[in-house]
Amino acid sequence: MSSQNKKGFITILTGLYSFQDCVHFLAAVRKFHQEPIIILVDKVPKYLYPLLQVFPNVIIKPAPANENPVLSSRLAKLALYELSDFDKTIYLDSDICLLADINDVFDSLDEYDFLLTEDVQPHIIKATNLLRGKQEDTLSQVLPTLQSVGLPLKAESIQYNGGFMAFKKTATTAIFFDKFKYYFEIVRQHQDKLLLKDQGAFASAIATVQPKMKILPPTYNYLSKWQNAYENLQDPIKVLHCTYPYRPQYAKNITRSLYTRVFDRCAQVFLPNQVKNPWRIK
Repeated sequence: MSSQNKKGFITILTGLYSFQDCVHFLAAVRKFHQEPIIILVDKVPKYLYPLLQVFPNVIIKPAPANENPVLSSRLAKLALYELSDFDKTIYLDSDICLLADINDVFDSLDEYDFLLTEDVQPHIIKATNLLRGKQEDTLSQVLPTLQSVGLPLKAESIQYNGGFMAFKKTATTAIFFDKFKYYFEIVRQHQDKLLLKDQGAFASAIATVQPKMKILPPTYNYLSKWQNAYENLQDPIKVLHCTYPYRPQYAKNITRSLYTRVFDRCAQVFLPNQVKNPWRIK
């Protein structure tokens, strides 16, 4: 591995609904970082690749193919370890906007296997978002249901938000991703009870492998949709997790350029409306 590939970023783009997000993701990363960026792509025509590779040092790789772009995205997340070219990798969802550099995350990987942020609702016993059915009706059933299908979770288990993670290539991290795949397959096999989300499998892999990890504050994965759930944030937000149409203006200004202005005008014509993505509810 060449010295310039010791560290880098990786994201996922499955389908055209997130294409505009991805362009602005690239613009935001390039505002603060020059490390290579891998994009795992499925269901994006190759003639659109140049719109992504306008930004320097962008590497496009195929994501696991699937008719359902949401499932393809989940499968790509399971494959991050093997598809990353880097010793140190920062994974970010493509609807993330950097508001500052995050070199400290790369530096922390000298000491830790994993850096993560907790979910807005971190307690697994309250993770109604993982179960099918009305959330108000399933609260008491969350932990029993997850345990009944074979996920090794306990009342004190934590739900992490997989939109941000940093990891280095070690034997422990390789085992973690193997377990992540194993537990996600359990989730797939129980679609009558569970939604097709990866948080339960991710938490199970963390509980099983127990990698050396550091939990970062919400400022490294700030979901503006849930801004009322955050309390006592002292430091400025570094990583804003918000799809582009709903992004506050100060964040849109981060990625504003002649290229993105022209792209956004054209996107209204040739891209589907990501806010109305029907796959999100399947």
